[in-house]
Amino acid sequence: MLSLIQRVTQAAVTVDGETVGAIGPGLLALVGVEPGDGEAQIQRMAERLLGYRIFADAAGRMNLGLGDTGGGLLLVSQFTLAADTRSGMRPGFSTAAAPELAEPIFNRLAATCRDRHAGGVETGRFGAHMVISLVNDGPVTFLLRS
Repeated sequence: MLSLIQRVTQAAVTVDGETVGAIGPGLLALVGVEPGDGEAQIQRMAERLLGYRIFADAAGRMNLGLGDTGGGLLLVSQFTLAADTRSGMRPGFSTAAAPELAEPIFNRLAATCRDRHAGGVETGRFGAHMVISLVNDGPVTFLLRS
């Protein structure tokens, strides 16, 4: 499982002109599910999403996780993150989990984060064409693997 995380001052995802998820300050996570991902990867990614220390403490240092700040979490499924881009000029998607396998794993990740984080967890719509708007704070962007 992969997550491209971005510290944001705000982020939203729309489908067909309708906002389906939005947060203020917090974390936008684009999530790619890979073949073989299961409960261990879900638990580890949830732990990392909520605890990865990329928010400033009182001294201005990156020492706080999302759980410490109470900020929002916007999870968006993005199978293209798991693409094989090592060769050629076109991505291959055999390294991404099939939708029927990825959707329940993504939904389980969202449920796990909701259970652990009182700051609010929003999602996009799995499999839909989504338009994401965000204001990256920093910019601060990291790629997490579990």
